[in-house]
Amino acid sequence: MPLLGLGVYGMHALEAERAIQDALQIGYRLIDTAAMYGNEPEIGRAINQSGVNRSEIFLVTKLNNTDHGFEKTLQAFDSSLKALQQDYIDLYLIHWPIKNGRKESWLALEKLYREKRVRAIGVANYNLALLKELKQYASFNPQVNQLEFSPWLFQEEILKYCTANQVQLQAYSPITRGKRFNDPRLISLCHEYQRTAAQLVLRWHLEHGISPIPKSSKKPRLLENFEANFFRLEPDDVRIMDGFDEGFRICENPADYQ
Repeated sequence: MPLLGLGVYGMHALEAERAIQDALQIGYRLIDTAAMYGNEPEIGRAINQSGVNRSEIFLVTKLNNTDHGFEKTLQAFDSSLKALQQDYIDLYLIHWPIKNGRKESWLALEKLYREKRVRAIGVANYNLALLKELKQYASFNPQVNQLEFSPWLFQEEILKYCTANQVQLQAYSPITRGKRFNDPRLISLCHEYQRTAAQLVLRWHLEHGISPIPKSSKKPRLLENFEANFFRLEPDDVRIMDGFDEGFRICENPADYQ
């Protein structure tokens, strides 16, 4: 799985298709969507029309909250596969850990994986307590845990747990929708590196081995974000950015689902 990818939450119709086409042309190979986003048909169509070999693209989608349960999960997977117009999905995730059904849903994901209908399975929005609960009944660890993560929401315990258990951490809203770009500590580093705030924050994720999936449908921003692949941060500056943490969230707290 490539580390730096594109999230497509809130994109629809031509905006979504153009964003995928532009991203693939730039060099992105990780595309993250979800049944909940309501744009799987557009994403699949754009991939099929891109001219990029499907084997080069890592496609992620997720189980909707309304589809938890063993049989419903299997049916939802089939629906996503059909909507995406693909022969396979690279990574299928439980989107949110709905209390009534998350165990059965995970067991259905294991069945899909054993039958080689999906190449990898994982979870999203699982905090440390939920990951430990999952371990009690899972046959193996999730291959990915996708959650909100940024320098201002530096969940170090979860990162250490995932690293120790060979779970790839993936970050949505990694650049906080720009809401923390006025942080003077970040601005100072931008001047030092002659890089944009988004590039520095995405590079911080990459230095930690985290897979960031920022959302953008604008080609200049897609290009800007992709540049995070091509420079490094000094270890001392990574540690400075680790210290930005203030528990800042944009989305719901997974603890509410326990």
